[in-house]
Amino acid sequence: MEKTLEFADLLRLMDERATAFQAAVAAASSLDVRVPTCPEWTLFDLVQHLGDGRHKWAATVAAGPADAPAAVSAPVAPREREALLAWFAASVRELLDALREAGPDRGCWTWWGPSQSPQTSGAVARHQLQQLAVHTYDAQVAVGAPQPLSVEVALDGVDEFLTTCCATTAPWPHKPAVVDYHAAEGHSWRVWLSADGARVARLPRSAAAGESPEPADVAAWGTASELVMFFYGRITTKSLRIEGDPGIFDQLIAWEPEM
Repeated sequence: MEKTLEFADLLRLMDERATAFQAAVAAASSLDVRVPTCPEWTLFDLVQHLGDGRHKWAATVAAGPADAPAAVSAPVAPREREALLAWFAASVRELLDALREAGPDRGCWTWWGPSQSPQTSGAVARHQLQQLAVHTYDAQVAVGAPQPLSVEVALDGVDEFLTTCCATTAPWPHKPAVVDYHAAEGHSWRVWLSADGARVARLPRSAAAGESPEPADVAAWGTASELVMFFYGRITTKSLRIEGDPGIFDQLIAWEPEM
């Protein structure tokens, strides 16, 4: 699967999103502010989740090829805001340092073994960029200043989600279906769902104008940022243009194949 971003760009954008995340947290009236897009969490919970994850992924990347994630305990997140932000920044630096040391092609454990994404540090960088980007959006929503993802982050995010989180060899438990996603920026993707699992491919640019080789059972149009937010449950199909059977999206959202 063709990548939108180079490894160096992924690291640069991870650092950029981490800075934007910290700015949103710093602007909040309190760390007890609720996060509407993660309704069970406060802003403190969001920072703790993101920092813990960066620390654990840094250790997993540093461990190299393995059959399980690295067994580590993240340092305890402090409750005071300035110290918490410093703790979070340190976790991001740790992950970036581990990725730089490993380079894009070294193997490491990932949870997406049967997907179309490789089990490499480069694939981890792609996924971690999206985690930082989506949770930065969450923090911005919490402080009343949400910003869409940049085009370069969002286009890579659509591709990364479909090939990592959607593609699988686990059997699709429903009637076979073809699903198309069209980004307003001119890129399109197709997902084939069948007893063989979910397979993803890029479509020609002409597909966004309705010139697909065969009609899909359902198709969604939106900006790349909107598609990413839909994938991660931040918006619903009401925010997209849908043609075909929308019930397939309900089935996809409810599907939890073994990874």
